[in-house]
Amino acid sequence: MKITRLEDCERMAVAMEGARSVTRQVPIGRADGAPNFSIRVFTLEPGGHTPHHSHESEHLNYILSGEGEVMEGRTPRPVRQGDFILVPPRETHQYRNTGTGPLVFMCMVPSRYE
Repeated sequence: MKITRLEDCERMAVAMEGARSVTRQVPIGRADGAPNFSIRVFTLEPGGHTPHHSHESEHLNYILSGEGEVMEGRTPRPVRQGDFILVPPRETHQYRNTGTGPLVFMCMVPSRYE
């Protein structure tokens, strides 16, 4: 069993092409022996965004704090604290911080994707 706190997890800059002002933390993942799922936490500073991309596995997201939008293809959809989002496999998407404070969300993915 592992119990951890987000503030104790290393924060790494996301260096993917198309990302701006984004960091990632992995409170539970492959390195912890998680065989099926990993939890990642992304923080987008105001004006920040993830790449506009797609992938082969679904992503399950939960907005911890802040507000912004998620692009469903080319369509912006507003999101805020407390929202759950399912991004199906192969759906092009992007998270954007449109607020004045950080947009923080959990992203659960298959451990092999991490």
